[in-house]
Amino acid sequence: MSSILLHVCCGPCSTYVVKSLQDKGLEVTAFWYNPNIHPFREHQLRLEAMQTFARATNLPLVIAEGYDMLKYFQAVVGHESNRCPDCYRLRLAKTAEVAQERGFEAFTTTLLISPYQKHDLLRELGEQFGKEKGPSFYYEDFRPGFRESHRLSRELGLYHQGYCGCVYSEWERYGKVKI
Repeated sequence: MSSILLHVCCGPCSTYVVKSLQDKGLEVTAFWYNPNIHPFREHQLRLEAMQTFARATNLPLVIAEGYDMLKYFQAVVGHESNRCPDCYRLRLAKTAEVAQERGFEAFTTTLLISPYQKHDLLRELGEQFGKEKGPSFYYEDFRPGFRESHRLSRELGLYHQGYCGCVYSEWERYGKVKI
């Protein structure tokens, strides 16, 4: 495997993951698809941070057209308290599809750096979409680099978000409620 499409959730999480993959000799292309991020202004701030990081490191960046906010809400409606599996499914399926269309050998996600994400589920879904779409899912536990990603992103002056991304996580964080 030499080429990998990396689903990116934000600039800060990308810093360590990209470096780690490149250090393994992989040709990394970033892929931005995050219809879960709300409000739109937050989505754009995170995208701009990702673009800044990509420019600073000469990282190829593919940005999905549009903003599939409705697709995200349709995926999670009725089970907002257990929304993460549907959110992962939406983003990993799209990443696998783009990886297949563009001829990448593998795909993965920066979500694997977060200690707050469900790694077993991400791996299971990634492997499922890899079997369905063709490119294999590359799993690595990037969590040991979580703090390093913060240091690297601060050096680059990247925007740091205060919540996972969806309106529900924002509400839980700042509204101090449990959905």
